Amino acid sequence: MKRLIVSVVMLIGVIGAWTGPIQAQSEEVVWVQVEAQPSLAQARDRAQDFAATLPDVNGFSLGGGWYAIALGPYQPDDAQEVLRVYRSEGQIPRDSYIAESSSFRRQFWPVGTNLLNLPAPAPAPVTQTDPQVNSDQAEGTTEDNVTLVEPQVIVPDETPSEARASERALTKAEREQLQIALQWAGYYQAAIDGAFGRGTRRSMADWQEANNHEVTGILTTAQRTELIGQYNAILDGLGLDVVTDQAAGIEMVMPTDVVSFSRYSPPFAHYDSSGDIDARVLLISQEGNQNTLYGLYDIMQTLEIVPEDGPRERGSDSFTLVGEGATSISHSEAWLEEGQIKGFTLIWPAGDEERRRRLLGEMRASFTRLEGALDPAAGDDSPNIDLVSGLEIRRPKIARSGFFFDDVGHVVTTSEAVRSCGRITLGSQTEADVLTNDTEAGVAILKARKTLAPPEIARLSARVPRLQSEVAVAGFSYEGMLGAPTLTYGHLADIKGLSGETGLKRLALNALPGDAGGPVFDDSGAVLGMLLPDPGGDRQLPDKVRFAVNSETIRTVAQAAGLSAEEATGRAGRIAPEDLANEAQGLTVLVSCWD
Repeated sequence: MKRLIVSVVMLIGVIGAWTGPIQAQSEEVVWVQVEAQPSLAQARDRAQDFAATLPDVNGFSLGGGWYAIALGPYQPDDAQEVLRVYRSEGQIPRDSYIAESSSFRRQFWPVGTNLLNLPAPAPAPVTQTDPQVNSDQAEGTTEDNVTLVEPQVIVPDETPSEARASERALTKAEREQLQIALQWAGYYQAAIDGAFGRGTRRSMADWQEANNHEVTGILTTAQRTELIGQYNAILDGLGLDVVTDQAAGIEMVMPTDVVSFSRYSPPFAHYDSSGDIDARVLLISQEGNQNTLYGLYDIMQTLEIVPEDGPRERGSDSFTLVGEGATSISHSEAWLEEGQIKGFTLIWPAGDEERRRRLLGEMRASFTRLEGALDPAAGDDSPNIDLVSGLEIRRPKIARSGFFFDDVGHVVTTSEAVRSCGRITLGSQTEADVLTNDTEAGVAILKARKTLAPPEIARLSARVPRLQSEVAVAGFSYEGMLGAPTLTYGHLADIKGLSGETGLKRLALNALPGDAGGPVFDDSGAVLGMLLPDPGGDRQLPDKVRFAVNSETIRTVAQAAGLSAEEATGRAGRIAPEDLANEAQGLTVLVSCWD
């Protein structure tokens, strides 16, 4: 309640000395539409809910069976401030927007109010001889006692013959736009072809009836303007305007009240959020060929601005990339023409789908290629491995190592690597599931969601290694930044743990967190165990002290999951370092845990 009081005090200062209802027919009057409901009962309930905490709550019919909840009326500048304050405090939905009075029909809330100033019809006479007629059945009321102010039929600005004449002057695109608007309003369901046949005429008549016009099936010039105004009302407040970016060689309609130019970081021109809507636009512009296009397509899928879910398509000279996340949706398109790749990305809040779809259509239809492309040297970004052209790369919450266990592609890793993961990947993109996880032993086994053909598989050692013999751990020490595993050499310090655990081996080597889960090789190249993570917590181990779970424990966990291991046989003597490096390269795999 305290936040509401603060908001109201702020808005009193914005609206000023408002002494009564503003006449809604004024050209300067607008509303803040916060919601629409598909039935009168639902809309009335929601109006009551909003009215319990907010002032200036009104309800209007939209036509097509929909009903709007709106705050107002306000002058445009005041409405923008009301929208900003209530949005920022979460008192109205994030997708609320500025609407004009022409969007609304009759008013149903508050009961008996007529802020649109529409004329009410004369009440029907009630005869005294009919005892069945009572106040609840009187004309102008509904079954649930909500008074509906019925406006009179609006006198048309053109006769049907004049309307037909003005209609003949429309272009095919303008005729199709009318069909699109009728479809959006819920009156037209057929193809968008610009041909005004029986279906289109019937939808025009239905729209006229719902909007209190004389029903002729032929829209007059004023009615066409009103219909398109209703259709475009959802885009009000975005400041749609043509932006010409000469450096990028692109011209396109953008929501200039929502985003503004920020910087160049080739191949992107960044237009960041400048209003209350958390939106961004990127212009894509660079010289290149098909390989460049394909590389850009792959790189963009690693960026935080492109959520992993969503449709995507790559053709020989273009791509479309949609990322659908919990909080945002990004849509990217790019085309290769005459040695230049150009396109755009729109990032928009999730849940505002109708407005996002409409805005996307305006941007796509207006996209124009100009001469030139972004200079690769443009911008002043400092090198950062976590950034690509000023955009953050998507990173897992933890990355560890693992190794291929069999020729089907099962992967052994540490339990730490699969703890509380939203999803797990092997390498860069292959998704995997946990087949089994023995947390007591610290061993997990993963199964890839697609068939894999590992270049190498682990050969588990069956012999007892010599103390102080040379060992090596293969792992992604830097959690994937190097793109390949590294070998860390050391010695076998003991064949049991510090408390005498027979399932552990103590190693004398320096390992990094990313090495955990990697295979531990003996001097012949056989896998004698898997490196465990540093225990952490209150126990701080001395330098060069690490532990590995032994091969017998790995074999036991695998057998419990229905898998069998390959024994290390047929190799005698020490393995050459270069041969061990080659085997480790094919055997070791990066395991990433994502939120």
